[in-house]
Amino acid sequence: MSNRRRDLLKMLALGTGGVAVTPILAGATQESVKAPAVPWPYQRLNPELAGERGYAGFYKGACCYGTFDAIISQLRETVGFPYTVMPSEMMVFGEGGVAGVSSLCGTLIGASAATFLVAGGIDKKPREAAFPLIREVFNWYEQEALPSYRPKSPKFEIKASVAHSPLCHVSVSRWCKETGFKSFSKERSERCAWLTGSVAKYTVELLNSRLDGRFKPAHVLSSEVQACRSCHDQGGSLENSRGMMDCGGCHFTGKQKHP
Repeated sequence: MSNRRRDLLKMLALGTGGVAVTPILAGATQESVKAPAVPWPYQRLNPELAGERGYAGFYKGACCYGTFDAIISQLRETVGFPYTVMPSEMMVFGEGGVAGVSSLCGTLIGASAATFLVAGGIDKKPREAAFPLIREVFNWYEQEALPSYRPKSPKFEIKASVAHSPLCHVSVSRWCKETGFKSFSKERSERCAWLTGSVAKYTVELLNSRLDGRFKPAHVLSSEVQACRSCHDQGGSLENSRGMMDCGGCHFTGKQKHP
């Protein structure tokens, strides 16, 4: 039986509550069957494998695709349906901060999409389950020296830097300033490939920890961000902004310690 036909039968069985599928139903087309609602099931994944697949995936479909596929490809193999009908190629749009615009780093888009898709499969609460994990990935990305994952067969050796921002523009610019490489160099591409592996690996580690009931955020908002939010966020004296990312990535007051 082909994988496509097997997945179709699983979809039909799911839609009928597991009741045996008749020959007539078995002849239905995939277009007539709805995919299951989020959340989708999650099983423990291999973080190291996610790192390696994220690195390789960068060179196939860039940062957003690489991070997403590093997680989803493993679930296709361990869980099967419905991941077998989820096209990772849909995430190529996030390349270079969304179509090269350099807004939100594509690795964070891919990690967030995969996390929201699967995190609620642990306890059936997608929003409550996924948001703390996603925020942890963002804070980690902003505060840690990255990339932290070294692939098995790198093209170059890559130096890490601290982004102090979830934005592609800032993350790349700080790395270029730190290393002296140009933003369109092969070394910068390799850096982003390492970074893709790093984010994929850390995301899987967080998902595994939640599966085990061990997840606790390890990175909190910096004191600078908390100080800004005390005035600008909800309930503050100004309340003219919202957000949880490092403010120093865009706003400089002369007191910022970031390079």
